[in-house]
Amino acid sequence: METKHGIKYRQLHIEDYLREIPAEQGRVTGVYAHEWMTGDNGTNTDFWADNLLDTILRADNLNTAYKKVKANKGSGGIDGMQVDELLPYLKEHQTELVEQIRSGKYKPNPVRRVEIPKEEKGKFRKLGVPTVVDRVIQQAIAQELTPIFEEQFSENSFGFRPGKGAHDALKKCREYADEGYVYVVSMDLQSYFDTVSHSKLIEVMSRTIKDGRVISLIHKYLRAGVMEDGAFQPTEEGVPQGGPLSPLCGNIMLNELDKELERRRHKFVRYADDCMIMCKSRKSAERTLENIVPFITGKLFLKVNLQKTTVSHISKVKYLGYGFYRHKGKCRMRVHPKSEKKMKNRLRELTVRGNRWSNPEREKKLNDYVRGWIDYYKYADMKSLIERMDEWLRRRIRAVYWKQWKRVRTRYKMLRALRLPEWKVQEMANCRKGTWRAAGMLNSVLTKTIIVDRLGYPSMSAHYLRVRVNY
Repeated sequence: METKHGIKYRQLHIEDYLREIPAEQGRVTGVYAHEWMTGDNGTNTDFWADNLLDTILRADNLNTAYKKVKANKGSGGIDGMQVDELLPYLKEHQTELVEQIRSGKYKPNPVRRVEIPKEEKGKFRKLGVPTVVDRVIQQAIAQELTPIFEEQFSENSFGFRPGKGAHDALKKCREYADEGYVYVVSMDLQSYFDTVSHSKLIEVMSRTIKDGRVISLIHKYLRAGVMEDGAFQPTEEGVPQGGPLSPLCGNIMLNELDKELERRRHKFVRYADDCMIMCKSRKSAERTLENIVPFITGKLFLKVNLQKTTVSHISKVKYLGYGFYRHKGKCRMRVHPKSEKKMKNRLRELTVRGNRWSNPEREKKLNDYVRGWIDYYKYADMKSLIERMDEWLRRRIRAVYWKQWKRVRTRYKMLRALRLPEWKVQEMANCRKGTWRAAGMLNSVLTKTIIVDRLGYPSMSAHYLRVRVNY
């Protein structure tokens, strides 16, 4: 189908603020960024002042972007095009696409709304899935902008940054706690990504990006809109989570907070919008909270959820799934009880006896989840927890097998295959106890060795001992 821009495509992609600012909103509504980039905000008003867009549109940069989008896979956007269909489309239309972007005529497609449940019951995280073509363009932009803004970002910012991650943020928390900063302001920015002020973000970006064409293109992506239940919804604010540009935009905005905290000489750790400001006393932490909220709301136009923003001792804090405690004068890390509960619930889902998975399929899902979970929590002291969960998980697995052996003759067959004495086979095959109690009896039959070594199910303890980090 031929679009008004002359590009053929099917008509009308994905890891926790509603703030109406009339002057700001009115300033940007229906106006491209370069048309209002004036005043004393340090921006360059020459729309063609730089050749950054040409750098973004280099063939090698676009090819790298395509490879990353393909490697990340993911579902398609509103046009239905999937990642596997992307290469033939780009081969045919790349020249036209690049020319449309270069001339400023390219119009991004709205994102497809997807909701995923949060930990809190009844609440959902809203994601926006761009079309695969828009994902490539966003990725190409992000690849060139990331090294530019990386030079400006704080050393205390760890989310969605090259060479940094959640474990680095946690180590920094532990480091500050060992220095005596044990009272924490846990900031909760309400629906951060959904309520970022477009005009403020564009203003901040324009201090660094001098090519107005790039600013205009980013602005178009911010205002592309959302398709939800077949209806178009405009986006007057917010950065849709799900596109390659979103994490970078989020960091660019919150870097303003980082710079303010550094100016005030605060100790802090930020991972995306999860920020902890660390102080040496409760009084100091309360004073810090009182003073920083006006900056966040008045300068960044973000909303602080004061009900969830707390001042507490580090031992009461949950950060990135971890909890903290003191041992021999040092800060140590553990699995937070909420994270433990979430893990147990997931293991329960993977060992539900009625989900109709084959045993090899169940074994693979369990191995993938257990190894991933332990790899993330390898800094936590959790030997006793892991041993307890191991025993519980093996009993769940035995219950699955007992349920599968529901006929007496099947039980005879399987128990004899385990080379049990005949009297034991007779006793267990004719057992009339419930599934969970029977699974307890199978402990001496389906042993740990059989479950782990022969059947291939994970040993949480063994993997934890292999990867744990001692500090």
